[in-house]
Amino acid sequence: MPNRFTLHGVWLSGPTYKVGLFLSLAGEPFDYVHVDLRAGEHKRPDYVARQRYGQVPLLVDAHNGRHLTQSAAILEYLADTTGRFGGADLDERIAAREWMYWDFDRLARGVYRPRGIRAGFMKAAPEVLEHYTAEGRAALASLDEHLAGRAFLVGEGLTIADIDIYGVTAYAGDAGHDLAETPNVAAWMRRIEALPGFRPATECLPQETRAA
Repeated sequence: MPNRFTLHGVWLSGPTYKVGLFLSLAGEPFDYVHVDLRAGEHKRPDYVARQRYGQVPLLVDAHNGRHLTQSAAILEYLADTTGRFGGADLDERIAAREWMYWDFDRLARGVYRPRGIRAGFMKAAPEVLEHYTAEGRAALASLDEHLAGRAFLVGEGLTIADIDIYGVTAYAGDAGHDLAETPNVAAWMRRIEALPGFRPATECLPQETRAA
């Protein structure tokens, strides 16, 4: 029987990793299609017809033919359709989504952009790099404060908030952040990494198209 989900993305993409990590933790095998950004595959009409923003990731659900974009929205969809990691009750579901929106607003650009600049994917003046690095440092400090005395971000178990934000903090070192400065964040990451089904990005996302 064919796999339900097909993930289109790039192995270096944090947002793609978030979706792959959810599926891995949920025990959902998925097919994977590598999108060659250098060749402009993400801007071709056939791809944009399915991913309106011309970005990665794109998740295809074979059960209903849906084509889903934007990693946070995909995580919410997966939580709803699989019944996993959505939160134990309405309060937890709301709190999890608040953390995901906080991630986009405060944390992600302070990790992803310095990472891209340092890796040479983006060009920016030193003061721009320092601006985004400082943003990331402040957001990680806020996250560290929240995680004091907590195992996970919301409630007693893993939610899409943890998966979403882990998909950013996993690249903090590449962005020049020292997680030794945020020990609660580091301990939280280790708890996620110890969960059944966890796979780091290098194992979760191949560098070429692959069936599950």
